[in-house]
Amino acid sequence: MPFTRKSLALAAVAPLSLALTGCMGGEIPSASAPITQSEAQQGAEAHPQLLAEFGGAMTGSHADYVASVGKNIAVQSGLGNARDSFTVSLLNSSVNNAFAIPGGYIYTTRQLVALMDNEAELAGVLGHEVGHVAARHSQRRQQAAQRNTLLGAAGAILSGILLGNSGLGQQLGQTFLQGSQLLTLKFSRSQELQADELGIQYLDTAGYDPRAMGTVLQSLAAQNALEAQLQGRNNATIPEWASTHPDPASRVQSALSKAQPLGTGVTNQDTFLSRIDGLMYGDDPKQGVIEGNQFIHPDMRLAFSAPSGFYMVNGTRAVSINGQAGKAQLTLAQYGGNLETYVRQQFSALGGEQQRLEPQTLQRTTVNGIPAAYGTARVNNGQSQVDVVVFAYEFANDRAYHFVAITPAGRSNVFSGMFNSMRRISSSEASAIVPRQIDVVTVRSGDTVASLAQRMAYSNGQEARFRVLNSLGSNDTVRAGQKVKIVVRGR
Repeated sequence: MPFTRKSLALAAVAPLSLALTGCMGGEIPSASAPITQSEAQQGAEAHPQLLAEFGGAMTGSHADYVASVGKNIAVQSGLGNARDSFTVSLLNSSVNNAFAIPGGYIYTTRQLVALMDNEAELAGVLGHEVGHVAARHSQRRQQAAQRNTLLGAAGAILSGILLGNSGLGQQLGQTFLQGSQLLTLKFSRSQELQADELGIQYLDTAGYDPRAMGTVLQSLAAQNALEAQLQGRNNATIPEWASTHPDPASRVQSALSKAQPLGTGVTNQDTFLSRIDGLMYGDDPKQGVIEGNQFIHPDMRLAFSAPSGFYMVNGTRAVSINGQAGKAQLTLAQYGGNLETYVRQQFSALGGEQQRLEPQTLQRTTVNGIPAAYGTARVNNGQSQVDVVVFAYEFANDRAYHFVAITPAGRSNVFSGMFNSMRRISSSEASAIVPRQIDVVTVRSGDTVASLAQRMAYSNGQEARFRVLNSLGSNDTVRAGQKVKIVVRGR
């Protein structure tokens, strides 16, 4: 979370997500119309904004490898007749996500790449996204995109459950969703399934094993379930923000059955593992890191703890705290040196043009030696009463951070412990935060899943994490000579 303040308005280009949407059916086009001048312009305009929203584009050998595989699979679509027709970016994001936009721009996050087992799976993920573009799914959902933009269908979920459907609810929903890196336009089930099938066709024509589409969906479903388990969420199938769409598990059998009549092809597993060795995994310390229930930002020199039963998602412009009893977000805004004015400004921004929102109470305090101020307001979201809290901290004369929290009326104290946990961190604590990375190792004689998992750089769920990362079932073992991925602390 570098806390930039860039806005993102992507309705016109409709970014497409593999990780966030479910879905295959419908007629499969035999050939795709080439990229039009209008589509190329749309993509060129949106590309810098997308890079900023998703942590920026990585450079170096890992990015070069992903770009090479992505261009090779994209050419199979007929959208462009040369590899140079496409721009493939490896994003510095810890969210499992991939998408593409018209104009030949294709994206995947490093986190999703690390989850994969071979090059065919990488080609399958990128091929799925290219399939959305080839089938012009974004154009077909243009009207919906104009209504939903980045707020998207997940915004409707938030608005309906907690924020209400009033103008205020929509404004609050936008506030809580921006910068989360999780929200892209959701497609229909048939469109997702069609994109899967197109990706499978591209795999086959490129000489890859077409079953890779099904196996990468299995890995993604397992990762979703693991994250839900580690975060203590009841729904161990998909994250809450994707609950209105089918999860990857619902597409696995369809993808595998579509691939069965085709050839086997290659997976290029050894090449893939050697090329992703050393890839950053998890949060980038420059954006802050989540360690258990604690968020630590070494550059901003701050840390806080989320309430028990809540989980955090780190984005490029904010870190969000999510639970059944409420939602909160930590970010920053322009600070003029007066905390009370700052808090009032944040309430005004929440209300937007449709409704003037002011704190009904406003108090000064000190939290762990940090000057602070907080305001509260009870508002009608169109369906019920909710409490909105803005809690701000002055870290310097020209720098302040603030939480925005929303809960059902009378429940705002659920975040009291979090508000009071904000603290400055020392230079030694900041320097101790180092990134995790993928270490590809060869299993030696005597190694076991348990012994290898002990080397995972986590304090909990080591074996479960290791198994999901390497697509190992609960009863699967490892053999000498096999290559596996381990997450270790970098240097």
